[in-house]
Amino acid sequence: MQFDRARTLAIIKAALKEDIGKGDITTQPLVDDISSVKGVIVSSQECVICGLEAAEMVISAIDYSVRFKPNCKDGDFVGAGKDVAFIEGHTASILRAERTMLNFLTFLSGISTRTRQYVDRVKPCNVKIMDTRKTIPLLRYLEKYAVLTGGGTNHRMGLYDRVLIKDNHIRCRKAVLLRGREFSLKSIIEEARKKNRKGTIVEVEVSTLEEFSDALRGNPDIIMLDNMQTHEIIACIEIRKLSKIKPLLEASGGITLETVHKYAKTGVDMISVGELTDSVRAIDMSLELV
Repeated sequence: MQFDRARTLAIIKAALKEDIGKGDITTQPLVDDISSVKGVIVSSQECVICGLEAAEMVISAIDYSVRFKPNCKDGDFVGAGKDVAFIEGHTASILRAERTMLNFLTFLSGISTRTRQYVDRVKPCNVKIMDTRKTIPLLRYLEKYAVLTGGGTNHRMGLYDRVLIKDNHIRCRKAVLLRGREFSLKSIIEEARKKNRKGTIVEVEVSTLEEFSDALRGNPDIIMLDNMQTHEIIACIEIRKLSKIKPLLEASGGITLETVHKYAKTGVDMISVGELTDSVRAIDMSLELV
């Protein structure tokens, strides 16, 4: 996924409107429009940097004449006390941009740093760490960009780009079919594939070995093994080995940094982790003006 400036600019404009509103009533009476200042953005924690381009876009949206010079690039690991970027220009403009600029940097760096921790933990295994749709509304694009920056892999962006038949879809479908037809995961996988554009990825969620065997007969592209124990996942992998149908297998549900290596060792192809985006802790950074 390339960094989409147009898509990001819309998010930035909304963020600036939220913060500045009709005007910065603190800076306006205290700082004139011609004075200039220099400063550095400093990270007080070790982290994987993400959001530098977004931060530069924030200050440019307020004042294109302000100079923003990164000292690293997105994806770089930096140590505590590292000067992340240099900034110089109109004092009032920098003060207006400060919090929004730092919010993007600290939040996105938090996601990329956490993702890198997961990726590093499973390095000996051939498995992908993936995000989920557990994101902050309207910020999903940037959050998923941060996951990529940290070395992770994006799951679907939304409901529009991949079929994922989850437990509630299955419950609702069972209720409809109670009137006569026999229910099977195989049949609804085939129906979902038939009614979508050719080439659309079809994934189905299962939570038992019985459901896995049923889903396998439907030839999905991916089977999500939801909240399964590692021994159950290993059993699913053994069943796949004996089958002519070989979908990718995704482990999901309550997997943490402490347990992810145990799941990776089972041989699954991917592990999805909601924590990458739904409970991220921002990195501590500050703008220090000279």
